[in-house]
Amino acid sequence: MISNPVLAEVVRSGFTESRHRGAVAGLTADGTVAVRAGAIDEPFFPRSSNKPLQAAAMLRCGLDLDGELLALAAASHSGEDFHVDGVRKILSGAGLGEDALRCPASWPLDEKTAERLIAGGQHRSRIRMNCSGKHAAMLATCVANGWPTESYLSPDHPLQRATKRMVEELAGQPVAAVGVDGCGAPLFALTLRGLASAFRALVRAAPGTPQRRVADAIRAYPAWTSGTDRDERRLMDAVPGLLLKSGAEGVDAFALADGRAGALKIDDGHSRARTPVTAATLGRLGAAVPGEFTTAAVRGGDAVVGEIRAVMPE
Repeated sequence: MISNPVLAEVVRSGFTESRHRGAVAGLTADGTVAVRAGAIDEPFFPRSSNKPLQAAAMLRCGLDLDGELLALAAASHSGEDFHVDGVRKILSGAGLGEDALRCPASWPLDEKTAERLIAGGQHRSRIRMNCSGKHAAMLATCVANGWPTESYLSPDHPLQRATKRMVEELAGQPVAAVGVDGCGAPLFALTLRGLASAFRALVRAAPGTPQRRVADAIRAYPAWTSGTDRDERRLMDAVPGLLLKSGAEGVDAFALADGRAGALKIDDGHSRARTPVTAATLGRLGAAVPGEFTTAAVRGGDAVVGEIRAVMPE
């Protein structure tokens, strides 16, 4: 077992108080490994970084979505009102209501939206959960195929079997394990090399294919895949042609338009190191990344007193 290196440091008042270990794989446009840190061939759960792969599988199975709603099908959305309206459109297009969703009830990730709902006496709901777009799209895919909707989260369901096949095809490797994601959907384990390869396959696919349609929708509508104020949206807006999808437990996966791609996993699962390490990996692959993404602020009271910075090994 490889001992993963330190990828990021947390510096407060000039003193390094924490370190985040992890692994990173970065690929050139032709698929060669150009950035390697840690155990890039050890299987792990990509969590929501798998969502673009799942969305491509749904399109192959006959899901009829495009534009913002297709981006929402691959989303870990913030539960803002426009996200909820989009989920309702996906469900109503399939003749279904919110009660068909099997993701857990949750407050929205967007703090202002959550505060407004709480102040208005509302409660947690399935439709505000960050994975509700994916679940609505899964249900719509089932309706399009005449598959049962009640059991759509079972690993043995036709939809999930088709999704597993698509994940393996894009990654170029067999799924190492099947688990249960936080939203209740099946979760397919890959290596970092495999996940980066899958994102490379999404952007290099021919226009009009399910893979490319997903990549193009996310890049065109990044706020629908994440949220108005999220790092994902801001980074995709700042780096032309970037496809990026984060996952829980410190995961990021990305690809540039020419096929350069990468994936990372922070060992301790903390998300705060994710963006600086992603920015550093993009830089190692030759992408121009604005300096605002290379560090994250560490606060003391109302002031910035330090930073979270990537310290990836050469």
